[in-house]
Amino acid sequence: MTTEDPARHAEKMKARKAHQDKIVSERQSEKGLLIVHTGKGKGKSTAAFGMAMRAIAHGMKVGVVQFIKGPWESGERDLLRRFPDQVEVHAMGEGFTWETQDRERDVKAAREAWEMSKRFIDDPDVKLVILDELNIVLRYDYLDLQEVLAALKNRPADCHVVVTGRNAKDEMIELADLVTEMTQVKHPFRDGVKAQAGIEF
Repeated sequence: MTTEDPARHAEKMKARKAHQDKIVSERQSEKGLLIVHTGKGKGKSTAAFGMAMRAIAHGMKVGVVQFIKGPWESGERDLLRRFPDQVEVHAMGEGFTWETQDRERDVKAAREAWEMSKRFIDDPDVKLVILDELNIVLRYDYLDLQEVLAALKNRPADCHVVVTGRNAKDEMIELADLVTEMTQVKHPFRDGVKAQAGIEF
């Protein structure tokens, strides 16, 4: 194994930094992003709530609508509610709706959550909107996909929206500016470990 000459290494690093600085300097535009967190792995909502905390730190207002999660309390929801001047959180789901037998009730809950979502999106003071588990609602056709896509496409130019949930529709992925797919490699639930406070909720 050969060791690179330190002076040569320093020159290469300097050239690499100059190249990176040039690329960064060319990216001058700002706009509200549509961000999608999807995939079978854990962490989609967790990543979205991490972005909410970052936005709060920058003095931004945040609106959160949880389409599925509702009946139980969660650490992230409790934490965000400690910033009432900056964050509004609405847990409007009925739980894991695919286990229910009342589609009409599920559609009604989804519609109410979507109306709240549109209020956040249209509010010029709200700069980050998190639509938690919206992908699941769309997968089960509880909302009209084209209506949702149109609202997201026509949102205010400085409004960032994060959509979470498995099985994001192809049209949602196409419209998005940033898509992250969480891939599950291992999960403790398979070994009999229950959901734990601070980790799962």
